[in-house]
Order: sequence, then C-alpha cells, then structure tokens
Amino acid sequence: MNLMQSDGPTQQARYGDTLHRGIRGIAVGIALFAVLGTVTAVWANPVFVRMTPVGPWEFGATVLTALLAGVTVALWVPRCRLGTSGAGGLASFLGIACPTCNKVLMLIFGGPALLAWFDPVRPWLAAAGAIVMGFAAFRTWQAFRESRSDLQIVGGVETHLTGGPQ
Repeated sequence: MNLMQSDGPTQQARYGDTLHRGIRGIAVGIALFAVLGTVTAVWANPVFVRMTPVGPWEFGATVLTALLAGVTVALWVPRCRLGTSGAGGLASFLGIACPTCNKVLMLIFGGPALLAWFDPVRPWLAAAGAIVMGFAAFRTWQAFRESRSDLQIVGGVETHLTGGPQ
C-alpha cells in the first residue's frame, strides 16, 4: 500500500484539521482586534479614554497585528516558538497605544519627554512590530508546511512517515 495515497478518512481528517485551524485563527484574530483596539482606545469606548488623538495609521496597524497573530496561531505546530510573534505584538501594542496613557512609559520617560521623543517614533515601532510578526508568521508557515509534508493521517491520528505518532 502506498503511504502517500489519499483516501476518504485521510481527506476528512485533513479537512477537519484545516477547519479547526481556520476557526482558531479567525477567533484569535477577532479577539485580538477587539481587545487591542479597545485597550489602546483606537475607537471610542467607555472602558478606556485616549489622551492623544488617534493617528490615521493606528487602525490599520491594529488590523495588521490581529491578522498576523491569527495566521500564526492557525498555522502553529508544536515545534514552533511564539516568542518572536509575541515580541512583535508587544512592539505593535506600544506603537499603537496612547503614549501618555501608558503608566510604565510615563514613569520611564516623563510626560514632556514622552511626547517629544517617543510619540514621533510610535508609527515606526508599530511598523517594526508588524514586520517582526510577519517574519514569525512566515516561519510558522514554513514549519507547518514541513510538518505536513511528512505526515499521514490514519484514523484521525497524525502519523509521521518515518515513525509513529509524535
């Protein structure tokens, strides 16, 4: 019997895995979009009030951050580490968030220095965070493709062609 041969149960298991990953990625992306946009007060909400006006790029950065996080979570395989994506997400958050509302940054820089020095670099920080998250999503996609190239799903259980379940 050819191990690479596709049969009904294998196709069903792969479809189920794809559906599960897609739902998980969409759920994480939507949740992150809602939480990040609310906490950073990109849109008006009763929970958080923003002290500085929202820039034209901040909504787009919020969408891109949520999208890349959703893709990374959807494609995640056990051998991937999420540290790079987390660092990019933190940089994006700091770039999107109101500079004067962040108590930690306010303690580090002080109010005038924060607005004079940190506020102008926030778009670049958000862009750098998105680039790092994009790199993490790309690496996760590569690891996902490699892990799927040597897998066979038998009876709903993923089995590596080189051995048993891993």
